[in-house]
Amino acid sequence: MHDNERSEIVFEIKEQIGVIKPYPTGWNKELNLVSWNGNPVKYDIRDWDPEHEHMSRGITLHPDEMRKIVQLLKDRQV
Repeated sequence: MHDNERSEIVFEIKEQIGVIKPYPTGWNKELNLVSWNGNPVKYDIRDWDPEHEHMSRGITLHPDEMRKIVQLLKDRQV
């Protein structure tokens, strides 16, 4: 493999938690639990096509990071 070749990214959606925003194109911004390249699951927020074959760039969060975000949002709701 040459340095400029990218290896294939392998993913498995372990749990579809929910749709954050549906788009008229059929794509959805979703919150899921995803395993990337066989690693432990992370919370994942990104846009997906209806078949979950194509995706946009997104953000992945370790479970402790997601807990912190949830706590920050709860604390803000004073």
